[in-house]
Amino acid sequence: MKDVQATAQSREDFEARLRAIGAARYHDRHPFHARLHGGQCTPDEVRAWVINRWMYQSRIPMKDAAFMSRVEDPDLRRAWRKRIEDHDGGQTEGGGIRRWLALAQAVGLDPDYVASGVGIMPATRFAVDAYVRFVRDMPLLDAVAASLTELFAPRIHAQRIEGLLQHYDFADDSSLSYFKKRLTEAPEDVKFGLDYVLTHADTLEKQDAAAAALTFKTDVLWAQLDALWHGYVEGRTPPGAWRPGEGMRA
Repeated sequence: MKDVQATAQSREDFEARLRAIGAARYHDRHPFHARLHGGQCTPDEVRAWVINRWMYQSRIPMKDAAFMSRVEDPDLRRAWRKRIEDHDGGQTEGGGIRRWLALAQAVGLDPDYVASGVGIMPATRFAVDAYVRFVRDMPLLDAVAASLTELFAPRIHAQRIEGLLQHYDFADDSSLSYFKKRLTEAPEDVKFGLDYVLTHADTLEKQDAAAAALTFKTDVLWAQLDALWHGYVEGRTPPGAWRPGEGMRA
């Protein structure tokens, strides 16, 4: 009996498969985001979110630099380096990282404290470090596929802007500038990334690996919110994590 080799999904079917992963698993479905966007978070819960999310924000350009260090194709490097510039910014013009620190200041935190990484929850650190290692070590296709959570980011950014403006006094154009900027940056990034994955995942094996990479990334995002819920909504803050009153703006 001859071996039957499984046929790769069509480009359209594979894209639908990737989008279905986000529809089922993206962290906009997490109850912490419903709490945050619905105005139910306490000021300290918001601060805990800002502090811990900083770990993720600060590592985005680092994981992109690790990715680019392995890329031999100059066209791919040129397309990808925009992501680093978006987050790091220039010497004088702030990128996403500086905009996140503006949010930290708006919620009453000392930006230098937040940038130091002191008070990050262990689970947050483990999840984010796992993502950086994944992008550094896995095949390039898998690394790009993991970035495709950006397919679903504009929706959550729009929900966040609306919810924070409606429910929290700190929210204004300046404090929410990170999210507003990502409304235009993320679609540009993901257009390239999605085309790359759909083009290069040309066997069922590669498609399965790309889908698994995207699933892994949704787990990374979800795990961070699980940690926040456990530590600050349920009040089971682990040793070494930020405590209310620490790192406040003078």
